[in-house]
Amino acid sequence: MSGSERALRDRLLGAPLAPLLAGASRLRDQGHGITVSYSRKVFIPLTRLCRDVCRYCTFAASPRQVPRAFLQPGEVLDIARRGAAAGCREALFTLGDKPELRYREAREELARLGCASTVEYLAAMCRAVLEETGLLPHTNPGVLSEAEVAALREVSASQGLMLESAAERLCERGGPHFGSPDKHPRVRLATIAAAGRLQVPFTTGILIGIGETRDERLDALFALRRLHRRYGHVQEIIVQSFRAKPGTRMAAASAPSLEELLWTVAAARLIFGRAMSIQVPPNLNPADYARALDAGINDWGGISPVTIDHVNPEAPWPAVEALAEATGARGRQLVERLAAYPAFCRAPERWQAPAVARRVRQLSDATGFARAGTWAPGRAVDPPKPERGPRDPGLDRLLALAAGGQALRERDLVRLFDARGGALTQVVAAADALRRRVSGNTVRYVVNRNINYTNICSFRCRFCAFSKGRASRQLAELRGAPYDLPLEEIERRAAEAWSRGATEVCMQGGIHPAYTGATYLAVVSAVKRAAPRMHVHAFSPLEVRHGARTLGIPVPAFLERLRDAGLGSLPGTAAEILDDEVRRVICPDKLTTAQWLEVMAAAPAAGLRATATIMFGHVESPLHWSRHLLRVRELQARTGVFTEFVPLPFVHMEAPMWLRGEARPGPTWREALLMHAVARLALHPLIPNIQASWVKLGPSGVRACLEAGASDLGGTLMNESISRAAGTEHGQELAPDGMDALISGCGRTPRQRTTLYGDAPAAQEARSYDAPPLLPLAPAVAPPRRARAEAVAAAVRP
Repeated sequence: MSGSERALRDRLLGAPLAPLLAGASRLRDQGHGITVSYSRKVFIPLTRLCRDVCRYCTFAASPRQVPRAFLQPGEVLDIARRGAAAGCREALFTLGDKPELRYREAREELARLGCASTVEYLAAMCRAVLEETGLLPHTNPGVLSEAEVAALREVSASQGLMLESAAERLCERGGPHFGSPDKHPRVRLATIAAAGRLQVPFTTGILIGIGETRDERLDALFALRRLHRRYGHVQEIIVQSFRAKPGTRMAAASAPSLEELLWTVAAARLIFGRAMSIQVPPNLNPADYARALDAGINDWGGISPVTIDHVNPEAPWPAVEALAEATGARGRQLVERLAAYPAFCRAPERWQAPAVARRVRQLSDATGFARAGTWAPGRAVDPPKPERGPRDPGLDRLLALAAGGQALRERDLVRLFDARGGALTQVVAAADALRRRVSGNTVRYVVNRNINYTNICSFRCRFCAFSKGRASRQLAELRGAPYDLPLEEIERRAAEAWSRGATEVCMQGGIHPAYTGATYLAVVSAVKRAAPRMHVHAFSPLEVRHGARTLGIPVPAFLERLRDAGLGSLPGTAAEILDDEVRRVICPDKLTTAQWLEVMAAAPAAGLRATATIMFGHVESPLHWSRHLLRVRELQARTGVFTEFVPLPFVHMEAPMWLRGEARPGPTWREALLMHAVARLALHPLIPNIQASWVKLGPSGVRACLEAGASDLGGTLMNESISRAAGTEHGQELAPDGMDALISGCGRTPRQRTTLYGDAPAAQEARSYDAPPLLPLAPAVAPPRRARAEAVAAAVRP
């Protein structure tokens, strides 16, 4: 034992209970805020046969006491399906240790099932449950070899084994673990270590009240801490109270007092620190379970709406609603988690096998907790009702600082993004109040047309369903054919847009391998020929860099040439997440964060403004959102380049990385709402306009975001195609009448604007309300390369 461990041990053993509880609670709050988690699970007792004979156990049975040695596959799936129907996300497999080593009946039944061992059958049932129901298996099969841990890792999200105690004397004759070879501390610690080497999220803990001393509890906790510090794989520490059960050899023993439980929980928190999840099962302390919150826990464990606690059948689960109420009464927010804890769900590529990781991404939100609701960007589904829960008094100071225009720190923004329940309401209300102060009751939009001139792209962004390559394999996987619009079609669309009241064309496309800077100059010139007064909002920083490179000139010089050709402003796309840790995953061959910022920083010198965007809800976390917002704010403070900030929720349905199981299905509704609210707060007073995307959020989503800090609805669009290619169901144009009705229906005042937030010209505004239907688009095909090159050369020829 190290000197620091001895010092902490002495402190824990010598301190009064009250200061220990206070210190543990403070430490928990530093790591978990007001969040307390639980898992909605279904309990699958694969077998009650066990080779061990623990003196307190009623779960283990003999072959004569059960109808069959193992649940049959149909029975397992029936339980799992009932759990899935009840909203469970976790399938908790519990079973005795290696019963085939003790019982002939177990060996014979395994042979009939085509398996050589209990663990092999368990792995098969985990796979079946995962594939058939989508529940995430968590396994508690007892002591395992490293090979067995590895086999279960392929089909489970997490594994568990209670250490129970590190006291070897409890295994001696007369002790509770005598005759139970799998309860020896050394073999249990070896299994936990094997899980660490294999990077398995692991649940463990101690059982108190079976004859151990406080000193021995600390021995167990320190032993587990040493393993966790080595491997980082322990996801929770359970402190479980012994319960005397009739018919066992320890039926007359006394359960530990509440004081003993609270002391042990506080000790566990102080030993493991702020980040560890500490759990006390609420059904084992029904009269006083909420008191455990005072000792530093942040998790209630698994709660089943379908099955009993088969290990403690006399102790019913509390209803989730009652658990939420008891948790809220102590100023804490109950949040559902998955079988693996949030930190492990945020990095499934490290902690789970590929098939399991895919399902983890589908079920988790950006913080790693369980997704709530069925809403997703682009789907015609109304947002869920607001969550209930307590306020977070700790947010008041941050919200006041933001409203006063002070830049928040990275960790402060992360905390705002973590808001749930009453805390979410706090953040949204603060953002809405700030919006009223800055923007009043007016909601602006621009009448515009999107012209995506080519979907052929030499980059391979993993989120993009719009761009197409030339390979037939890719064409088979992604929707639509590759095209490259002729300049004449660009001119026609621009002229038509002007005749329908548009003041802007927004133009972006793939990075066509044949495009040069001359191509982009020709595209701008084509629009200005067709509609000289049209504002050209075009070319992401990626396109600008490509154009400059192909002409062999610096970016600032190319921006000046674009301006002279008629470019009015830049769209802030290709930003995605301004953090290279994320960009290496979603767009590894694209421009870096620094390169995106460099282009935007150069725009004001050429007399150009730009928008700023964020594309969120795929693989990133609130930490990356916070970094993105701070980088945008810092650049705006230096340059004033940005006119508005535009959150773009990731539309997942046709995105390649989603189809390959490499991304989440977009942000949750809570995350989408928070992005607009936190952006308003984080960017104040430097960027006064926060935009909500009707294409991605839909009418009901837009209404909610207009009450969460947004003050702008972007453009009417005419032929939006990028979100449509990704699978959105919200249409391709929202005409001015529809925009006005949507805004007025929110009790707000609609106003048409220009790209740079002037008032729309009266003549154009009048045309927009009397616009004829759009003419059918010409077939989008790729013109011959020579013809395209000749047209571009002619367009830019002096």
